[in-house]
Amino acid sequence: MNQLRDNLKALGLSPNHIFQQVKDAIGEDLAGGKDLTSVATIPDTHVVTADFTARTSGVVCGLHVVAAVLEYCGVNHYEVLVDEGAKVSVGKVLITAQGNTQKILLAERTALNFLSHLSGISTLTNQWVNEIAGTKCQIRDTRKTTPGLRQLEKFAVRMGGAVNHRLSLSDAALIKDNHIVAAGSIGAAFTAIKKMFPGKSIEIEVDSIDQLKEAIALKPDLVLLDNMSPELCAEAVAVTAGTVKLEASGGITFNNAKAYANSGVDYLAIGALTHSAPALDIGLDFRKGK
Repeated sequence: MNQLRDNLKALGLSPNHIFQQVKDAIGEDLAGGKDLTSVATIPDTHVVTADFTARTSGVVCGLHVVAAVLEYCGVNHYEVLVDEGAKVSVGKVLITAQGNTQKILLAERTALNFLSHLSGISTLTNQWVNEIAGTKCQIRDTRKTTPGLRQLEKFAVRMGGAVNHRLSLSDAALIKDNHIVAAGSIGAAFTAIKKMFPGKSIEIEVDSIDQLKEAIALKPDLVLLDNMSPELCAEAVAVTAGTVKLEASGGITFNNAKAYANSGVDYLAIGALTHSAPALDIGLDFRKGK
């Protein structure tokens, strides 16, 4: 457990947070009872060797979360065979586990749920990163994450080659249209944040070039260009002339991503990385005769 804790820390993850998520997930699966099928059909002395294997190619993520699931379920003999963020082909064995069969089956679905979901995010993210390769632009995620899984989903985004936006509302300020309406103006919202939270990064969302000009006069750390076309983004880049970083958001697809990236903006904000990534097909198979 201590080695696993160190491995999670090295990956930028909170071990206590991960362990609690694993505990909750297994608790949800058992619902206070037992694995009826496994307990009834498999002797509690039965042991097995099992392989977590990629059934489709992709970028894998969540291997050490699987390790946490295995250890929580009492399976301590396992080997992680690839790195987080590795590109794997069909048939690649990712993790091998040995131990009590009932315990491995208890871990199976929860482990695969984490691994398939996070690997799906990493795989989709990597596709977006490749789509704009050769530009100075970077792909970023959003806060459109599954409740309770933000830390892990943003980790998966990093493993796919993209960068994270703020992890939480307390990391940085993002002045959006509703804040502007409530505060009375962009300037009023910006000044209030500067006064109450000096030193915190401030990003301002704008939806027109006129709003952009008003925003950059305040010297924010970043400006988000909301639902602007690639042509308007290029105009925004010309207006700002490198004085502030720009992030395009809204209306961005695989088909137009390169056009947005070539407009000169610094980031593309892609909510789909975390809210629409399909799970990567990964299975757990027992070795015959073991």
